Amino acid sequence: MKLYRLLIEALESLNANKMRSILTVLGIVIGVAAVIAMLSIGRGAQATITSQIESMGTNLIYVSPGSTSVSGVQSAAGTAGTLTLDDADVLAELDQVVAVASVTNNFVQVVYQGQNTRTRLMGITPGYETVSSLTLADGEFISESDQNARSLVVVLGSGVAEDLFGSTSGVVGQKVRLNGQVYKVIGVLESKGGNSFMNQDDQVLIPLSTALYRLVGGARFRGSSVISQITIKAENAKVVDQVAENATLLMRERHETVEGADDFTVTSQQDTLDAATAVSDTLTLFLGGIAGISLAVGGIGIMNIMLTTVTERTHEIGLRKAVGARRQDILLQFLVESMVLSFLGGLIGVAIGWGISRLMGQIEFSGSTITPVVGLDSVLLATIFSMAIGLFFGIYPATRAARLQPVVALRYE
Repeated sequence: MKLYRLLIEALESLNANKMRSILTVLGIVIGVAAVIAMLSIGRGAQATITSQIESMGTNLIYVSPGSTSVSGVQSAAGTAGTLTLDDADVLAELDQVVAVASVTNNFVQVVYQGQNTRTRLMGITPGYETVSSLTLADGEFISESDQNARSLVVVLGSGVAEDLFGSTSGVVGQKVRLNGQVYKVIGVLESKGGNSFMNQDDQVLIPLSTALYRLVGGARFRGSSVISQITIKAENAKVVDQVAENATLLMRERHETVEGADDFTVTSQQDTLDAATAVSDTLTLFLGGIAGISLAVGGIGIMNIMLTTVTERTHEIGLRKAVGARRQDILLQFLVESMVLSFLGGLIGVAIGWGISRLMGQIEFSGSTITPVVGLDSVLLATIFSMAIGLFFGIYPATRAARLQPVVALRYE
């Protein structure tokens, strides 16, 4: 029997039981829609995180206090404050280093008249502008004179400016309070956007010296001020590994430690990107796996309805065999019906899944949105998998129909 005849007969059979066919297809629709939506949202989140990390540059190296164990967990040594300003000054002398920035961070309450917000406080040195590739929307950045004089000046992230003033323009020169102390706004950062992983718009920057001695405390270690992190910007991404290795050797020499007993950790931006990608890949796979269970449930529904169909059409099968239909003709007839059900469910599911992913792209998560990525591979995977489900769960009912003896089938009532 030709394929187009099988397709026509399958559609006629499904049309004869519209409601039952619709309910059967529904399981496949839900499964495929869930797979498409989950994979697209997972990929969108991964793309957003990757974009945020790469926007800061792929040639950055971070030196943090405390060592990292083999399992990747930061040790308690990180709370001892073993990173100092003197370390940063020495690291700045390394070859192939463009800039070095010292950073300390905390959280602070920022108040302007009746408006207030709690945000991340970054105490930074002037090199932070180059290291983090920051751009000002208005005003100027923190200077060496501000650092040396411990000036009460602040640069606002665009999100903080919007919260306090309702705009990023006309803000320079205004006075705000940080934990009760008055600071003059000298600049506003250009918006970079953010997500749940990092939001560069939700922060305020002040001179590191001011932060250490007025807001976060001036702890000292080996005669120098303790800081939270040192960020190094290498000449380009190609020399990052070499600079990171040199920084590690220099820090071991200064801190008199050996490999495995370091009181600091050196990581690159690429390490951060790789870790974030691994986490998002695992999460996407997990979500896709859960959604795939719905497809399996839909396949069981197809098998159930096809078994019912075989029982209802036993007499018809007998007639077909009596007039010359071969076993393989009967087998193909019911397999095609099963696959048509799953294929239609797959197409509808793809459309619904795409719609759900578009809808999710309009919802804000932690002040930002995720742009779902509906890839052709995920659409093909879901569609082909749905057809495979139809084929797999249709084999048993089709085989059962094909094995019926003509005489027995004709006597069936």
